[in-house]
Amino acid sequence: MPPTIDELLARMQALEDQLEAEYSEHRAAFVRRRAELAERFLELQQRQKVGLWSYLRHSRWTVLLSAPVIYAGWPAFALLDAFISTYQAVCFPVYRIHKVRRADYLVFDRSDLPYLNAIEKFNCFYCSYGNGVLAYAREVAARTEQYWCPIKHARRLQGAHLRYPQFFEHGDAETFRQGLGRLREQLREAQAHNPGDTPEKTPGA
Repeated sequence: MPPTIDELLARMQALEDQLEAEYSEHRAAFVRRRAELAERFLELQQRQKVGLWSYLRHSRWTVLLSAPVIYAGWPAFALLDAFISTYQAVCFPVYRIHKVRRADYLVFDRSDLPYLNAIEKFNCFYCSYGNGVLAYAREVAARTEQYWCPIKHARRLQGAHLRYPQFFEHGDAETFRQGLGRLREQLREAQAHNPGDTPEKTPGA
């Protein structure tokens, strides 16, 4: 008998946990090694730093002219960030959905790299924020979709979020009606792992 979707998802989670454990182990070894060679490591990295004038002088003029267009996205990301945070703060307690932890998606740990100049550090900060906000919004939207409309599309979907595989097949009305409560309950069960955010119970949800 072929494995069920839940079994496949469990295997995927196990592989992800194994990968995370191996990554943590290698990361810890790297940190220990870096501490042993801290001064030499810092010197070698600083040699790779490109000065601001040299960085600008060797950039194509089309890149420099397009930079304002890139940075113009900052207000849009900030507005999206504010909206998503407000949306889940207001709506998720009503639906009894565990809130997405924003800090898990917005990570700023590249500003201390000694081989980056000021422009590169700012670019890293901007990229971290933009991609972090989009990932944060994607997870909030995915949980919302799982609550309200966990139905697969009729056509193949590119780049589907991780919750999509457990959605119900397109056109399977009976399974949808029977299983909707189960998928909604999964969103509430996450609360057991993170008890700090306890949504209030509301009737009819």
